[in-house]
Amino acid sequence: MTPQDSVEEIHPARAIAGAISIPGDKSISHRYAMLTSLADGESHILNYSTGADCQSTLSCMEAMGISHSFADRDGRRELIVNGHGVRGLEPPLRYLDAGNSGSTIRMLSGILAAQHFNCEIGGDESLSKRPMKRVLTPLEKMGAQIRATNEQYPPLHIRGSELHGIDYPLPMASAQVKSCVLLAGFYARGETVVREPVKTRDHTEIALRELGADITVDGHTIRIRGGRELEAKKLVVPGDLSSAAFFLVAALIASEADLIIANVGLNPTRTALLDFLVSAGAAIKILDIQQVNGELIGTLQVRTSRTRGGVIEGALSASLIDEIPVLCILGALSTDGLIVRDAAELRVKETDRIATVADNLHRMGIQVTAKHDGLEIPGRQHFHAAEIDSFGDHRIAMAFAVAALAADGPSLIRNSRAASVSYPEFYATLREVVQ
Repeated sequence: MTPQDSVEEIHPARAIAGAISIPGDKSISHRYAMLTSLADGESHILNYSTGADCQSTLSCMEAMGISHSFADRDGRRELIVNGHGVRGLEPPLRYLDAGNSGSTIRMLSGILAAQHFNCEIGGDESLSKRPMKRVLTPLEKMGAQIRATNEQYPPLHIRGSELHGIDYPLPMASAQVKSCVLLAGFYARGETVVREPVKTRDHTEIALRELGADITVDGHTIRIRGGRELEAKKLVVPGDLSSAAFFLVAALIASEADLIIANVGLNPTRTALLDFLVSAGAAIKILDIQQVNGELIGTLQVRTSRTRGGVIEGALSASLIDEIPVLCILGALSTDGLIVRDAAELRVKETDRIATVADNLHRMGIQVTAKHDGLEIPGRQHFHAAEIDSFGDHRIAMAFAVAALAADGPSLIRNSRAASVSYPEFYATLREVVQ
């Protein structure tokens, strides 16, 4: 069976209970894999993401001479990366395949643009349709030489160049674009300044600082100077809050629920999800919290709740862009429904997520109006069993597996294996907590 014809049957849940751990945060895993490859020596990364996207990043680094291995450390998976230093990447003997990972191609392009060799990086059919102009524009201002299909689509043909620092106001809130420019700035002559319209996830800034880069942050302005070496380190990847979101919503909508989610990343630039859910009436508690490698990690407890729904717009849309699909499931069951605005970015994810969310909600008997930049979903609705299609999008597959828990009979998720892009263990973990 291929990923395109994989099927998962999901039955309604009476209760959600237990204690689970979530795979390592994808965003942090990508960054640690890239930066430890540029450090001098052996780095140990505990709880590296098991998702296919993060394996694509490792594969790209391996193609440039960076070896890695996995080991078991007290029952937890540890990645060992043998870094060759800032100028230690070797010319790849093959095409760099980012698979389905927009994070890989966008962030790694900032590093590749500054190398002493030429290369080509692309990915699967879905990635080949995702626009790259947003990273090409600042990189070209820094002196990069990059050719793209129709001037914006992968594959990217990158000619290694000497880069210079720039002062770049981001035209949109994007952690990937910010990270690409900062990684290029790490190699560039002089100072590179990135100015954000709103604060986005800051894992790149934290990781660069943790490994020894010359980087400062003042509000929405980030400055980095090139020329520093990076240190090999022992690092811990927090559990992925975006992956935890599916279990948070599953518990909130269950008739009975008491679920513990351990070691979750609670970076303040990511916790808008928790703020939104709690403001809507969700019974979520943070049981403990600690700081590791500059990142906050804590344990969450969630119980069944009657939520109000709400409005996601403006800066909140940017902060919740990955969680919106599963929040739409919660919105349909809430008292007041959910309105999503200012989220046109959803149109250029692994799928057009506005369209795929609306399509699958309709299949399950849910009223929804798709807008050019969002969705309107009335509350107090009921999910009906249906045959769902992920359309090859991991977040759509997982969001509608959660919806199926609240349906009136068994539902089928087609192309279900798409979940492996970020969370290969998702269905197994779901079965552990469903009663």
